[in-house]
Amino acid sequence: MRRTLIALGIGFGLLGSTVVSAPAQAASAVKVPLALTVPTAQQVAAFWLADGAANLKNATPYAVQTVVQGERVSTPVVPDGAPGQIDPLPPLLSEEGQPSTTWGKVFFVGADGQAHWCTGTAIQSKYRNLVATAGHCVYDPQSDGAALDKWVFVPGYSEGTTPWGLYVGKQALTHNDFDVYADYGRDFAFVNVYNGVVSSSAGVLTDTGRLTETVGGQGFAWNQTSTPSVDVFGYPAGPNPDGTRPYTGQTLESSTGPTFTMTLSGLSADQPIGVDSPFTGEGSLGSSWLYGYSSESRTGYLTGITISVSDTDGDNRYDTGVSPYFDREAAVVYMAAANLWTGSIARTGSTA
Repeated sequence: MRRTLIALGIGFGLLGSTVVSAPAQAASAVKVPLALTVPTAQQVAAFWLADGAANLKNATPYAVQTVVQGERVSTPVVPDGAPGQIDPLPPLLSEEGQPSTTWGKVFFVGADGQAHWCTGTAIQSKYRNLVATAGHCVYDPQSDGAALDKWVFVPGYSEGTTPWGLYVGKQALTHNDFDVYADYGRDFAFVNVYNGVVSSSAGVLTDTGRLTETVGGQGFAWNQTSTPSVDVFGYPAGPNPDGTRPYTGQTLESSTGPTFTMTLSGLSADQPIGVDSPFTGEGSLGSSWLYGYSSESRTGYLTGITISVSDTDGDNRYDTGVSPYFDREAAVVYMAAANLWTGSIARTGSTA
């Protein structure tokens, strides 16, 4: 799988923001191709939507690198520059008055040839087409970094339904250190998706519009030093070490807790952070961490992504979600993805 290494030193003036800080030096982003052509993307959509969305219904939660041994520490994170943030776009209402959701599941075919899913979140971007998730929910570092196949995002997914459309991934961007060095301190990905589609009984794809114009998008924040608490949103599904299964993965779950720095054993990660959260690992990979979350607007600022969970107190139940720290280099990777166009793959409907 060919990847493109992009040297980026770009400003952040292209999106509405309340606090903006351009990077003083370039960071490296890796562009991972997923479905680069419209015919390929149409085939991907057909794979998931065919036979009453059977492949969506039969997918299982991804179980790669779901658990890590970790300890909580009091050492504060060290920002690599000034803090900044991009404002969210609030979720919208359907014609029936039903509120949309920025959260959903990302589906793909893994290295084992089976259909799996993680959690994903629609976030604000210039072209309204961006999804945030864990880096290893886009490509598999255990298989020489091969991109996961047939990658799509379904906001509000429930039992095979695609209430706001199915969005095929065109390309993903992540940090060079995750791609080359398997640095899980950079285990995040931003995926550009084509316009959403739904399928008729005859298999004709109809355009549902650009992602965040349809469901809204969360904001994005970096180099935050004063986020004592965040709200975590995801679809946890796996068991605790004691065998209990508090979650089914069928509905969106949330938790609220304080954040802290961590040290990890057996997983290379520079400056990982943790959050008090009871989420189990399978299914919650890619869960969004939002600071400043408002239940009224249903928006906040993405400041972390679950890449694994940990039992830090040894009671055989997971109590901690683990994320990379979003610093200036994470912001540059985000901005590179936020400025990439995708377009429509539908055979009918809008081509905007």
